[in-house]
Amino acid sequence: MEVHNFFVNREGHLRSAWRLIFFAIAFLVCAKLFEAIASLATAAVGIPRQGSVEFLIGALVLLSSATLVSWGCSAIFEELSFRAVGWWPHPGWWKNLLFGTVIGAASLLLAAGLTAITRGITFSFNQSGGTPIGKTLIVSAAIFVLAGAGEEALFRGYPLQTLTRAKLAWLGVLLTSVPFAVVHLANPNATVGFTFVNTAVAGIWLAVAYLRTRSLWLPLGLHWAWNWTQASLLGLPVSGISRIAPAPLLHAMNAGPDWLTGGAYGIEGGAACTVVLIVSTLVVWRTKFVSRNDDNLARAASTAETE
Repeated sequence: MEVHNFFVNREGHLRSAWRLIFFAIAFLVCAKLFEAIASLATAAVGIPRQGSVEFLIGALVLLSSATLVSWGCSAIFEELSFRAVGWWPHPGWWKNLLFGTVIGAASLLLAAGLTAITRGITFSFNQSGGTPIGKTLIVSAAIFVLAGAGEEALFRGYPLQTLTRAKLAWLGVLLTSVPFAVVHLANPNATVGFTFVNTAVAGIWLAVAYLRTRSLWLPLGLHWAWNWTQASLLGLPVSGISRIAPAPLLHAMNAGPDWLTGGAYGIEGGAACTVVLIVSTLVVWRTKFVSRNDDNLARAASTAETE
């Protein structure tokens, strides 16, 4: 194979493997730079980086870095505009976001219901009062929206999108869902079994939502609503993390078995989650209540390549 063909395809674009490598390196550099800027800014104005502030800053750094690098890679390597990144408000975007929010919350409630009817998890109302609960519901919603948007921009952003344009969507789903699962293994109380499998299935669920609409609004709705319902309404850990919602509407008591309920990691580490994610993925794929981003579909067709 000629060196020219090794790096560049027949359409004159850098091959997708090299684009992914460049994206990963550029993202890491950009995230480190934005994190340093955020640290200097908060120190300069005397804002303590703890609690909700720490989560918000981390989410903003992730979202801005992933979005900026996705835009840059789209423009440099494929001559595409910001519209290709997935955040452009195309016709029906709000419907996708709303539908995703409803399905994400309903899916989590179904998983929790499966554990409740078997008495694996019991729920009781929080007696802390309206003010702390209301504050938790509002602040945590902002955190989960930003954090969900950041993860979607990173995992369902340029890596999945550029492979989809290269007619390698199946590979894009694999190469984004597995790393999505791997990074969650570093969370508290994670286990290699259900933790990894369920998070990988969740990555497929969210990737299907992107492929169904060719924008990030539907996966964002699914992602943030699942997490917010889990933590802020039901008082369950989100991927092992419980500090984001200090005063949830309900308190959850885990009685096991852990293979069903997820134990200390939360419901995402149990079989109830596995069943619901599979069902929800089929719903998202088959639904007719979402709008496709025809502009991105047209761009994908015009830049389609053979690797």
